Amino acid sequence: MRLTSFTDYTLRSLIFLGMHRDALVTIQDIADTHNISKNHLTKVIHQLGVNGLVDTVRGRNGGLRLKREPADINIGAVVRGSETDFFMAECFDQANNTCALDGDCYLKFKLKEATEAFLKVLDGVTLEQLLSTRRAPGAPQAVLLHAMRQNGNSL
Repeated sequence: MRLTSFTDYTLRSLIFLGMHRDALVTIQDIADTHNISKNHLTKVIHQLGVNGLVDTVRGRNGGLRLKREPADINIGAVVRGSETDFFMAECFDQANNTCALDGDCYLKFKLKEATEAFLKVLDGVTLEQLLSTRRAPGAPQAVLLHAMRQNGNSL
């Protein structure tokens, strides 16, 4: 399974905002830190605002901040809200499915089960956990894995 760049940028933005709760930050700050296009990031931040996760302060000294506490931001919900679909294979897309094996296909069933397990693991992780494990050995690569293990989940 692979998350879209939009979801990747969404998660990076939330982590950045969570790490800088004491000040307003700009889209440019996040873009520069993560080497992300400001245009792409603007769309991400807009959606985070629509979803009630980010507050934007307009004006000369404006910027961005988290609208909710990190403990109240569930990573599974964020991923579901930022991904357009979870089509693991063509057969998941009813509008474009041409697979002759569709119907009673065991592979489709197992792929659906795997996707649900993936999301269940993320449902057990909050932004607060990601922030608290940020300095874990091997961070940032091990941040999500460490948070999942602390929550009793495994891959």
